[in-house]
Amino acid sequence: MTDTGLPAELGKPAERALAAAGIRHLDDLTTWTERDLAALHGVGPTAVTKLRAALAARNQTFA
Repeated sequence: MTDTGLPAELGKPAERALAAAGIRHLDDLTTWTERDLAALHGVGPTAVTKLRAALAARNQTFA
């Protein structure tokens, strides 16, 4: 994980999509649903799975 809490193993397209959507920290994902997140161009099922696991490790979930 990076200092933002986002998984370091995310692909570059997913990182760019998250940044473009204003998601800079793992905590930002708690206001997003998985469905809305997956609708972002560049965020695929693998990225969603990694983000879900990172949230679960901090006892957090998507909205």
